Amino acid sequence: MKYFELTKEEEILKAIETGKYVRVKNFEKERKRAMAIARNTLNKTKNINIRLSERTLARLKAKAIEDGIPYQTLASSILHRYVSK
Repeated sequence: MKYFELTKEEEILKAIETGKYVRVKNFEKERKRAMAIARNTLNKTKNINIRLSERTLARLKAKAIEDGIPYQTLASSILHRYVSK
């Protein structure tokens, strides 16, 4: 008889069939939790450095004060709106 190596997927299926793997309790709740973790992983923020003229930075800070938010948040919001168009 020939010996064949199982793929990872086949190993998982065999484990399920033999009862080694069983569905977790509260499967839907755990699935939603895992989905939220995956979504949050993709939403990580990164720091960037950007050169702006003093005038532009001063105007950005003034606008942020008018809006009542930090100027970095305003800059991030402007960039997000621009790339989301």
